[in-house]
Amino acid sequence: MPETASPAAASAPGPDRAVRRLDRVFATLLVFVPASIACRYAGAPPAATFVTAVLALVPIARFIGRGTSDLALRANDAIAALLAATFGNLIELAIAGLALRAGLVEVVKASIVGSVMGNILLLIGLSMFAGGLRFKDQKFNRRTAGVSSTMLIIAVTGLSMPTVFVRTSPQFGGRDLPLLSAFVSVVLAITYVCGLVFAFRTHRHLFDVTDEMREAREKPVWSARVAAAVLAASTLAAAVEAELLVSVLEPAGKALGLTQTFIGVVFIAIVTNIAEKTSAILYALRNNVNLSIEIGTSSAIQIALFVVPILVVVGALVGTPFTLEFSVLEVAAMMFAVMIVNYLSADGVCNWLEGVQLLAVYFVLAAGFFLAG
Repeated sequence: MPETASPAAASAPGPDRAVRRLDRVFATLLVFVPASIACRYAGAPPAATFVTAVLALVPIARFIGRGTSDLALRANDAIAALLAATFGNLIELAIAGLALRAGLVEVVKASIVGSVMGNILLLIGLSMFAGGLRFKDQKFNRRTAGVSSTMLIIAVTGLSMPTVFVRTSPQFGGRDLPLLSAFVSVVLAITYVCGLVFAFRTHRHLFDVTDEMREAREKPVWSARVAAAVLAASTLAAAVEAELLVSVLEPAGKALGLTQTFIGVVFIAIVTNIAEKTSAILYALRNNVNLSIEIGTSSAIQIALFVVPILVVVGALVGTPFTLEFSVLEVAAMMFAVMIVNYLSADGVCNWLEGVQLLAVYFVLAAGFFLAG
């Protein structure tokens, strides 16, 4: 039977045993790092290199997240936010940058859409479902959820408007689309900075956690030196695996019968955000679904307001213009994701059924991308 939320159940002092077990599971997956390199340079089929590189990125993403988390827990809020924004999306940036250099613009756009979908629907849905199986009802901060929902609406509006202009104004295009994309990116970046100032300076009281939530927060497991070493090694490994993945993406997709859009929306988006997903589920199981929702919405906001502007600049530098023109399906997917999570977060209470509802929307959208071809 599900438990009623209680302080005793919520507290998780010291390093959680589940976290250590999870790290051991991820550590075993590191075998795919040398395996993917061997596949690439031994002339194995592109599909084999693709699959092993994807599997190798799973533990790498986890350990980048663990290293960043351990360092952030020792810093103040502003530095923690900067670390999370920089390293939390490191693999996504690496793959996207290399894909832009290779001219795979559609993969990059799809991975952005997939990250927004995945963080809002899959991550929060899994967290609500897992936490709801243990606790009958879980409460979260409606005010912070409201702020995040508004930021998500603004982010999706900014990402969608260039597409709306292209679809509704036949004369719109040429140099206008890159200029509008650049302008929107600047506005989104400024909005992101303002959001950080709001959360960590002028209105930080809105984001204060209760004593129960503070106890449920994860404690540092590694020393600062070990965390920094793990982060550095994981970053190097991520760069190698990202290069391998991008180099075989097109032939592997054809061999597996998968479109570039589906690979970006599902595979790349899930793998690059695996650290956030595992952490969010663990927090929900500790009765701190508030932090799970914060992780999901914050990561989606970072993708739209932090990563996208960087990719516009990177695209200009590598000679592959990156504009904010998405397909109608991609725009609709982001809008539906934001709309449903905004509705479900209005009352400040969640349960396992709401998690199922979010997951249902995610799988319906993923199926649409798979069948869209």
